[in-house]
Amino acid sequence: MNAVTIHDPTLRDGQHAVRHQLSAAALRGYAEAADAAGVPVVEVGHGNGLGASSLQVGRAAVSDDVMLSTVREALRHSRMAVFMLPGWGTSDDLRKALAHGADVVRVGVHCTETSLAERHLEFLAGEGAEAHCVLMMSHMATPAELAEHAATAVGYGARGVGIMDSAGHFLPRDVSERIGAIAAAVDVPVIFHGHNNLGMAVANSVAAAEAGATVVDACARGFGAGAGNTQLEVLVPVLERTGFTTGIDLYALLDAAEYAERELVPAPPVTGSLSIVSGLAGVFSGFKHPVLEASGRAGVDPRDVFFELGRRQAIAGQEDLIVDVVAHLREAAR
Repeated sequence: MNAVTIHDPTLRDGQHAVRHQLSAAALRGYAEAADAAGVPVVEVGHGNGLGASSLQVGRAAVSDDVMLSTVREALRHSRMAVFMLPGWGTSDDLRKALAHGADVVRVGVHCTETSLAERHLEFLAGEGAEAHCVLMMSHMATPAELAEHAATAVGYGARGVGIMDSAGHFLPRDVSERIGAIAAAVDVPVIFHGHNNLGMAVANSVAAAEAGATVVDACARGFGAGAGNTQLEVLVPVLERTGFTTGIDLYALLDAAEYAERELVPAPPVTGSLSIVSGLAGVFSGFKHPVLEASGRAGVDPRDVFFELGRRQAIAGQEDLIVDVVAHLREAAR
């Protein structure tokens, strides 16, 4: 049987669902539950990663230092991971994370901009840290392009590379083609991180494992932005039934999911109408609230806004395009 390492970003990516307001007590409680279940890697931080707590993307309830020290103390067996986006996080943030005992550091970049991770990956390699590079909005690149960028990241010092289906746009065949191309191009673990906009996150994650991914991300109750991420307590038994081993105790994992629903998630994510549209359009789910606000003020159909953003290939960080698109659609209607 092939082994798959589950990477659990409930306490980082899941922060998007509660505007980064998880308390230290909630962080500790879930970390302890995930650790008891034997989850190999637990990721923690602001939803946008190290150094991202700000007025622009939301102030976290507690600082990076508190988040990291709290979770590090709670994990007796699981490894602790952190995430950073160049431009939000800096080398100083990475140093602090390593000082807090981070075992795995992920650097996220747009799928065709691997060069932005070069300095950080080389720094982490020099520190002897286990550094990963994840290519975001990966539906915007071909399998061959993703394989090329993944190989470049390995050259910079990444000890794991992979893709994020940031818009929840993929179907299993899309995932198989991309993961297969990356696995053939590198000799390090390959990572897959799915979103559930089209209800395909678990199926896509299984397809990734079958195509060669050995690290798969999933969150308790699918906790995450928009329609959420791959649902952890569903993925693990499905992988096991498919013939993969995870080393996770199912009952304890279900207990952790119950804790998450009770203490972390006001309402578990659902695949709502706009999540479906954003997945079809290939637009990051995090655009949902600003699209609703801007389109509501202008009397424009938010579904049209998402499809136009997709046509313009908008990516996270380009929320200013929403205003332009809404104005364009309003004028066209007139």
